[in-house]
Amino acid sequence: MTSITRIFRRSLSLKLSFSIVLLAMPIFVITMGLIFIQSRHQIKEESKAHAASMLNATLQRVNTALETVATAADNYEWLIMERFQPDSLLGFTARIVMLNPNVSGCSITTEPNVFPQYGRYFSAYTIRHGDSITTVREAPYDYFSKVWYALPRRQEKACWTDPFNDYNEGTLSATELIASYCKPLYDKSHHFVGVMTTDLSLSSLSNIINSEKPYPNAYFVMIGQDGHYFVHPDTTLLVNHTIFGSEHKRRNPELIALGHEMTTGHEGVAEIEIDGQPCFVCYKPVSDTPWSLALVCPEGDVLKSFNRLTQVIIPLTIAGLLLILLFSGRIVSHAIRPINKLLQQSQVITSGCYDERIPHTKRADAVGRLQNSFATMQESIDRHISDIEQINAEMERRNRELALANEKAEEANKQKAAFIQNMTHQIRTPLNIIMGFSQVLRDNARDMTADDVRNVMEMMKHNAMTLNRMILMLYDSSDSGLSEELSSKSHDVVACNEVARQSISFTYEHFPNLHIDFKTSLPDTFTIHSNELYLMRSLREILYNAAKYSDGQHITLLLEETPSTVRYTITDTGKGITDEFREQVFVPFLKVDDLTEGLGLGLPLAMRHIKNLGGRLALDPDYHDGCRFVVELPKEG
Repeated sequence: MTSITRIFRRSLSLKLSFSIVLLAMPIFVITMGLIFIQSRHQIKEESKAHAASMLNATLQRVNTALETVATAADNYEWLIMERFQPDSLLGFTARIVMLNPNVSGCSITTEPNVFPQYGRYFSAYTIRHGDSITTVREAPYDYFSKVWYALPRRQEKACWTDPFNDYNEGTLSATELIASYCKPLYDKSHHFVGVMTTDLSLSSLSNIINSEKPYPNAYFVMIGQDGHYFVHPDTTLLVNHTIFGSEHKRRNPELIALGHEMTTGHEGVAEIEIDGQPCFVCYKPVSDTPWSLALVCPEGDVLKSFNRLTQVIIPLTIAGLLLILLFSGRIVSHAIRPINKLLQQSQVITSGCYDERIPHTKRADAVGRLQNSFATMQESIDRHISDIEQINAEMERRNRELALANEKAEEANKQKAAFIQNMTHQIRTPLNIIMGFSQVLRDNARDMTADDVRNVMEMMKHNAMTLNRMILMLYDSSDSGLSEELSSKSHDVVACNEVARQSISFTYEHFPNLHIDFKTSLPDTFTIHSNELYLMRSLREILYNAAKYSDGQHITLLLEETPSTVRYTITDTGKGITDEFREQVFVPFLKVDDLTEGLGLGLPLAMRHIKNLGGRLALDPDYHDGCRFVVELPKEG
């Protein structure tokens, strides 16, 4: 026992084989169980459907027989009432029985004293005995209390009675149980005069019902409206016993419930135990009668072949599990054989010999995937080492970039400090002038001439406008100014010549002695859709720079039209802009030298305004006698 345990513990193939069987067994058993349960349910449902179909076919035969008996009476009713005489009534009963093989007997009974010559009672009766037919006027007896007479008289319509024993005090009686179709008779004044019955023998009805059965031990049961049996394989229960018998109440309440369903005219399928045997019962009422017919199918008959199949399947299942254990052991043993070789190779790699390569394999099973995984893992380690080297190189590069960025940040900080100093100087200069002249006016106003006061006011105004211009440019260059510009891009109808003239007038306010030559090829009514404020600001800055950095004598503003744009060309004569500085002329806060007046924002703001208006601002590279700026705006904004 110990050696077997040791072999089991050391054998991977044996462990895997038993694991496969243990895993497969519950799945296999559960699957087979579910198949059996579903098959059993399916067979029962199909059997119920087959039984219901058989019940319907049987009911159709029963209804045909009942309709034949009822039709025999219905067809003769009018003729009987036309010839309502004793001799005629005897002949009618004989003819009905003679012409209808399903009719075992026929009677016509009358109300008291309808035929005075015969006294209180008169009954014409014909009965079939085998191949012979006998017709008689029955001897007087109290037939008024019989159910076949009292029921149609009370209901005033034709009806079927439950089967009964026909023995009476008359001269002629049926030798077996019969069911009667009873039809009330009325004269021309609609007075009740009697009852006509056509009889169907219970043995004939039983033969019709039991002519076909779906299973060897299946049987039919028919009960009346009060639960009495009148078709049953146990003939001792006929007529005298009901489905509600006291023995059923104690032992089988399900049968009592079935009886209530049948006697109340319901139809359906019930699964109950009858005499200790599980059965399913299909039941349905018989049309135009108070009866109900049921087909009882023992479950043993329905599942007989299924149970035989179960006895075969269980040994086959056990044999299949043993075969699975045997074959899985061989397959697993063969499948894991390459693992030992892979183990040896991995031990070599573990010892530090990374040059030992694990090859890829084309096997698609678990062992092959394991070998490929080891090979892929080795390649992945090589890639990770290479990635680490690259990451180290990247980190060194980024460190250098960070050092360079730090240098640039320090340079930017220096530029920011220089800009603040320059801005402070640029703002402080006009402020000092304004403050100085305001003090002169305050202290020496009485000693100054009118011309001196005017010159001082002009100087203060000029510096105030310069200060206002710088503040406006600072605001425009900020985020708030940019947001305001982008949010106010609504296009107005702009008169091109008028904008140019207003820009020139603004320049004259700063440079009163300046001359600007304005040339236009457009009429004053020519307009475009643009933003007048930001267009005017752009033209002012370009003219301001031309007035400040040129010779102040030869400044020209030319306005002309192209196929798709309007072009403003501002040309001046002077020292111009050097070639190395031309590319930086639109960079914010950048000036030719620190001693130059201004913040270095005029042209960059003009460039931004023109771009936001959908246009283009450029410095003409081919003009070297000064500066020439070209502004182009689309005709349609």
